Amino acid sequence: MWLIAYYRPTALFSLKLAAATSSGGRTLICPTPFALRMALLDAAIRTLGATEAQRLWPLLRGLRLKVLLPDRLTVINTFTKILRLKKDGRSDNTGNGPPFNNTIAYREYVSFGGDIGISVQTEAGDSLPDEVAALFAQITYLGKRGGFLQLLDRPKYIDQEPDEAEGWTLISADQTQFKIDGTLQMLDDCSSKLTFEQANIYSGKRIVLGKDRILRHVVLPYRLARSSRSFSLYERIRET
Repeated sequence: MWLIAYYRPTALFSLKLAAATSSGGRTLICPTPFALRMALLDAAIRTLGATEAQRLWPLLRGLRLKVLLPDRLTVINTFTKILRLKKDGRSDNTGNGPPFNNTIAYREYVSFGGDIGISVQTEAGDSLPDEVAALFAQITYLGKRGGFLQLLDRPKYIDQEPDEAEGWTLISADQTQFKIDGTLQMLDDCSSKLTFEQANIYSGKRIVLGKDRILRHVVLPYRLARSSRSFSLYERIRET
């Protein structure tokens, strides 16, 4: 069984590649499996407590994930002013100068042209525990802070796997089929070895990219329809 939840974005979405730098980097156009699992884990810790969240972590880590993006989405390109910590400390002799430098950075933001669907299934293929299904109502943003979204209705179960012909894309496993003219995305995900202590940002245990946090090459069924210096418009590839 698959649990499906639909969300309406209420703000721009932005989520850079795992290997991107702070001064630049293109945004992904799709929430990653890692971001979705961390959002569920965060909701579990806030509503159920750390002990119960730790018990549920193996289930959250192993969920199969599919996403459904709207027919159109636009990536907005811009430069913005940021504050960057000075590497050599404060600039004046007294040591009381500002510790930050003013600089500019390249940023991209995604404007979704409709609602987003998220579907999940356990590794065993059975229904989720009620406490896990309730976590989807607690997800309020994905990607960077400020990428807000709103749950539209109570999540529902369906017996059949969401159809890829309708635009659903599996993002939690390697693809066996994809559209040759689609858009390639490098989405990060949790490996089967990622522990709750590593996922807990307060434990101090590191997450190693390529070992605990892996990259999946996923081709989304979208093509670049139009672009300029300030934006890129993507449209879903329809079946012919």
